[in-house]
Amino acid sequence: LAAVDPRVLALAAQVTESGEQDIPLLLLKLKGILNSTSLGCEESKKKKQNIYDYNLTQYCMLVLRQDHSRLYGGWATAVQLTEILSHCCVGLEVKEDPEEFYKKFLPSVIDNLLFLGRRLQARFIRAIKDGEKRDFLGWFQTVTDAICWLVGGHSQLAACVLQNDHFLQLLITDDVETAITMMSVLHNLLRVNSSVLLEVDEETLHSILDELVYKLSCTTNPVIGNAATKLLLLGVKSCKQLVNLLTARYKGLEELLSKEWTGKGFDRDLGQLLDLLYLEQSKGKGEMQRQYQAACIIQALWRGFQTRKRLKKLPQAVTTLQRSFRAKREQELQHLKKQKEDEALKQQMQLQRQRAMRLFHERQLALLEIIHASQVDKYMEEMEGKSALTIQRFWRGYRARRNFHQQRQSLKEYKAAVIIQRAACKFLEKRRKRRPLSPWKDLKGLTDEQRLALQQKVDDYIKLHPASQMSEEMSKELHMQAQEKLAQFLLRSRLDQRATQRREALLAQVNTDVELLMNAPGLAEITEKDLDVFMSRSIPVATKARQSHNTMLKYTRFPWWKKLGDEFMEDDVIPDDALNAELGTLFIGGKK
Repeated sequence: LAAVDPRVLALAAQVTESGEQDIPLLLLKLKGILNSTSLGCEESKKKKQNIYDYNLTQYCMLVLRQDHSRLYGGWATAVQLTEILSHCCVGLEVKEDPEEFYKKFLPSVIDNLLFLGRRLQARFIRAIKDGEKRDFLGWFQTVTDAICWLVGGHSQLAACVLQNDHFLQLLITDDVETAITMMSVLHNLLRVNSSVLLEVDEETLHSILDELVYKLSCTTNPVIGNAATKLLLLGVKSCKQLVNLLTARYKGLEELLSKEWTGKGFDRDLGQLLDLLYLEQSKGKGEMQRQYQAACIIQALWRGFQTRKRLKKLPQAVTTLQRSFRAKREQELQHLKKQKEDEALKQQMQLQRQRAMRLFHERQLALLEIIHASQVDKYMEEMEGKSALTIQRFWRGYRARRNFHQQRQSLKEYKAAVIIQRAACKFLEKRRKRRPLSPWKDLKGLTDEQRLALQQKVDDYIKLHPASQMSEEMSKELHMQAQEKLAQFLLRSRLDQRATQRREALLAQVNTDVELLMNAPGLAEITEKDLDVFMSRSIPVATKARQSHNTMLKYTRFPWWKKLGDEFMEDDVIPDDALNAELGTLFIGGKK
């Protein structure tokens, strides 16, 4: 007892006496106890042993299963406990009952860490705000780092991680950030224990390989492609049996890798993987297969040439005669077959009707024998009523189906017109609301703390995902090219916008003039007022505006029976005549 750290004793007493919601915050004090000594020294090992002996590590493991969204401190407390738990387990040498520690406790720790990772991943995917997504992604990466640290200290846990159901569910995701993180975890596991893929069962190995090949075939993200390629290459190098499995289970993998991922920035690793796959396939089969395919192609071409040569020598009349004879014979056979089928169907229907009538009469006789004589008339009236209802129901169904088939085409055309009108109105509304975007946007200034934090995140990401280096001259040249293309695009878009506005104004003016000319009186009946309509530009505009206004008023004053077809239209859909009066013939402003 003299060798036990008094802080560990005090903390164990507090945890025992405290409530369930206060335990996570109390366990955070373990971080200060562990940081007071350097890693690897004897004093640090004794402290870890004391923490394990007083069941504080078990408390940390059990706390990870709780829903921390309802506890004080939230998910940040759970993430800090994962770091504390991983540091307590690495470097710990249990002398009393080591089998329980290595066979039960450590697998339970891995299971709880992966369970916490699933919760963080789900909340990261559901998060909407950028701040929440950054926090959950950082916490998720911290949990995965704790798993990697724990596996680094106990390499036998790599197989336990791969065979855990939570790990496969974390790996099988469409989210890019978490998928990259999980593939980096798998990469660290293979580096720690290169033979781990041979230790897991066949179903788990196939599930992992299926997910990696799926990501290569269904995504175009070069980061995911690079990570999946490196994982396959590392697995093939560490386990030679994987080459046979990849070539036998995934046909066309070599073609997929060479066509889809060549020139994406990781050609070196991709080339090594393709060389290994091609080397396995080419053993004893490559040359023979090529010769066999060449012989088949030559034979097919020669036989086709000989057949075409023989067909050209046949008389054209014989070919026509044979074609017409075969067509007539086929038509006769089809006619006879149809007649036989119709006769068989008629006989079958007649037999079914006879059988149904016989069963009906037998049932009626049986019921008449059972029913009392005084109730026969009442029963017959009920049967007649039911029969009449059945006949009416079938007749109404037949009439409704017939009317529906007759009106199907008109209903389809009406729905198509409604869809076109809705799309046109939405398009016009978007064009009204659209404003030219300014080429530059003012950026908000960053504080020194935000700049340092952002720089730290950038450095961490570069360390985890090293990329190819680019010289300063190439960067400047690329920047200048981008600026020139941006300036050209902005200038071209502004000129196109002006030309479009001018074209629309001219089209509207032409439509207005055409309608005025079509509605104008003859030369014998023309007056000075009619002449002013064509001489002034403001009078046509006012006239067309008044016409469109009157049209819309007439439409709103229609009786209800004229608007029966409008219940299928949305509120923002305008009838065709009102739309033409409002937009198609009205010219407002514009330059010549």
